[in-house]
Amino acid sequence: GRGGLYEVLIGGQIYYVDPEVTFVLAGRMFDPASREDLTQKRLDTALKVDFKSLPLAQAVKTVRGDGSRVLVTFEDPNCGYCKRLWQNMAELKNVTIYTFLYPILSPDSMEKAKAIWCSKNRAASWDEYMVQNKATPAAAADCKTPLEQNVALGQQLGINGTPTIVFTDGTRSAGAMPVAAIE
Repeated sequence: GRGGLYEVLIGGQIYYVDPEVTFVLAGRMFDPASREDLTQKRLDTALKVDFKSLPLAQAVKTVRGDGSRVLVTFEDPNCGYCKRLWQNMAELKNVTIYTFLYPILSPDSMEKAKAIWCSKNRAASWDEYMVQNKATPAAAADCKTPLEQNVALGQQLGINGTPTIVFTDGTRSAGAMPVAAIE
C-alpha cells in the first residue's frame, strides 16, 4: 500500500523494501499485540517443500523397523550438529530417513560425502562416520555422485544450514531437533 513495505524472498530469507527500493530492511517483523513472529510465519509458508518432488534417489536411504514413517534430512559430514541429530535419531523406530548429502561447510566435505556415496553400503558408511567417526575409504575417481545436484537442490530450497529436516507435509526444521519434537 501507500508508503507500505513489500516482502522480497531471496535465498531463503525475507527482506522488506519500500516501493522505490530506496531501502532494504533485514530483520524480523512481529505483531505487537500477539507477539507473533510474522516473518517466520511467512518463511514457513514460502519455504514449504513439495515433498513429492524431492529426488529421493539422490539421498542415502536408511530404513529402521517397518520404515513406515518418512523424513528427509540435508546433512554435511563435517557438521557437528548433524552428528548429534543422527545419533539422537537412532531412537526413532519404524522410520525411513532419506539423507541428502549436502557438502557445503568445508572443502573436504565434498570428498567425505563422495566417499560415503560411492561406498558399497551407503547407509552403513554414513552411520559409521556419524556415530563412530569411522572414515570411509576414498571414492574411485570415476564414481558418479549426485552431490552437485544436491547442493543446487538445497540452494533452490533455501537450505542454508545443516542439519535441516523436511517432513512429508513439506514443513522443515533447521538444527539438531530433539527426538521428542521429531516424533
